[in-house]
Amino acid sequence: MSIKQRYQRQTILPEIGDLGQEKISAASVLCVGAGGLGCPALLYLAAAGVGRIGIVDFDAVDETNLQRQVLFTTDQIGRNKAQAAAERLRALNPHIELQEHPEELNNHNAEALFEDYDIVIDGTDNFATKFLINDTAVKTGTPFIYGSILGFDGQLAVFNHNGGPCYRCLFPGAPKGQIPNCAEAGIIGAVAGIIGTSQAMEALKIIVAHESFSPLSGKLWVIDMHSMANKTLSLPKNHNCPTCSKTSKDIALHYSSPICSPIAEISCAQARKNKAALVIDVREREEWAADHIENAQHFALSRLMQGHTPDIPTDQDIILYCQKGVRSMQAAQILQNQGYSNLSNMTGGYEAWLTRNEV
Repeated sequence: MSIKQRYQRQTILPEIGDLGQEKISAASVLCVGAGGLGCPALLYLAAAGVGRIGIVDFDAVDETNLQRQVLFTTDQIGRNKAQAAAERLRALNPHIELQEHPEELNNHNAEALFEDYDIVIDGTDNFATKFLINDTAVKTGTPFIYGSILGFDGQLAVFNHNGGPCYRCLFPGAPKGQIPNCAEAGIIGAVAGIIGTSQAMEALKIIVAHESFSPLSGKLWVIDMHSMANKTLSLPKNHNCPTCSKTSKDIALHYSSPICSPIAEISCAQARKNKAALVIDVREREEWAADHIENAQHFALSRLMQGHTPDIPTDQDIILYCQKGVRSMQAAQILQNQGYSNLSNMTGGYEAWLTRNEV
């Protein structure tokens, strides 16, 4: 099959045509994260013939990923996601260039990576990386396509495009309170597919730049897939924005990785046996008030995320717990960055504790 035949179904569209396809073939897109959002976005970008695609992901394929991360197969479990995704995409389209970056995006490598691509797609699930993507995008003048999913809900926007607002115009800092992630709140794979595919569409609209296209710059599209009710909100540019109101040289890149050195995980049974350990509940105040482990102390993850530090000894074993064991792992990583050691995360959280049959 010739290249022309491969893309014929899109080049017959007057909005694309041969000129649009030439633009697509000459474009480069960096996808940060080959997860629930990145997988469908990458599939459609590669299928459309985007000339060069970069994939940044340090993580390995896990069996729980396969419910929504549709690039991967069962025999790829344990493989690095960037490398596994590139392998699948090369099989889909051998005419494009794929660059694997099997590493964590951080403040040391982000600028050089972004400068090498035209557009960045955000396929991440934590605020630290989203802020780093935004700040680097503004610093390098790179548009970035934001996506967010949780449960049956999705969000989509284009930031830093043609003078439009950036992500920090919407979220100057991390929201207060605990925002559950997909591991804790759950996710329908098709929700990730719809938002990730829409991110690919926004990238193609920016690349082709047909007069009829209106990328979601200055807009936030939100959808509730219980009913498919959706709306598009206007996002004004914040002229006092902590990032895009600055000049490029004044934007400092900061990043505190949620992926620190491994945190020890212990079972509820092991936690019960360690009588000398300090047990800390990192749930929100109302959860703590409803019920908690006897003799535990309370210090909410939301306070840690706001920069508060608990007054606890650094030379004592510390066991952290939340409702299911996800937020407490995040809290442990924050405390680790603050210099605490001897940290353990109680697997299964308070729900497992209540069963009284943990072995």
